[in-house]
Amino acid sequence: MPMLLIKGSYEITNTQPDGDTVHFRPDNTDEWDLVGGPHKVKRNDAGRAKLRLEAIDTLETHYSQTGPEVHQPLTFAHAARDELLTWLGFTNIVRPSNETVTETTPASVPGWILTRSADIGGRCIALAGRGTHPGTSGTQIFVDAPMLRTTVNHHLISTGLAYPLYYRTLFFDLRNELTAAVHDAQAAPGKGLWPDDVTIKGATVTGMSSLTDNVVIFPKLFRRLVDYLNLGSSNLAGFPAYLAQEEDRFFVLSTGQFTTGLDAVVKVVGTKVRMTRPSEDLVFEEN
Repeated sequence: MPMLLIKGSYEITNTQPDGDTVHFRPDNTDEWDLVGGPHKVKRNDAGRAKLRLEAIDTLETHYSQTGPEVHQPLTFAHAARDELLTWLGFTNIVRPSNETVTETTPASVPGWILTRSADIGGRCIALAGRGTHPGTSGTQIFVDAPMLRTTVNHHLISTGLAYPLYYRTLFFDLRNELTAAVHDAQAAPGKGLWPDDVTIKGATVTGMSSLTDNVVIFPKLFRRLVDYLNLGSSNLAGFPAYLAQEEDRFFVLSTGQFTTGLDAVVKVVGTKVRMTRPSEDLVFEEN
């Protein structure tokens, strides 16, 4: 899979990194303009921009798209964030209770990213690496499974701290590599969040506190549930209709079915919500 290589540094002071989001500044900030796709990478005057890590979704530490800021159970949300920052090379991270980093050692760490596009919010969608970059910055290089294994994206999947979240722009060989790593993590006794995950078994949701304090579920499902509850009712009877209205478009790998609306793979019985297909079986289109 051809991707644009950009060399630079990770910088996290005055930001709120989570397990799948971190800031990056290219050595040559003009290279942001080489990122393809319909959306431009949004960056500050120093060239620092936010990355959304390709193909993974970690528990939310701060989500506020449709209402007050909420989070998923913080044990695994913080574990994913801390694993990301430690893997990149940050130590002595100082942050108050609002999740904003005020000090780190070192102030920045060198690394590189591989990207094809930015999302609608201007975040660069990227595989993130550390150390020596695997080519010439600002050029396209071919990314295969062995190279994918050198990224933090693969590392977080392998440690069981991230769910897979696939979009159709990711080539099938890289997707298959990540899915194999997911299954290995799930098979390992007590690894990461998987022993606590109830996405397929079913989560009992009686209100917002169920989502923030109790249940470990696929973050995309969490976000949809939060947005629904923010409409003002804890009665889940209307949740499937809400999902249909959201019109998430995705492909179900196991059945070959292309569909619109997560209601096709989400079941609600009383206060229990579950997905009928695991996240690695779904390939989404960007909204």
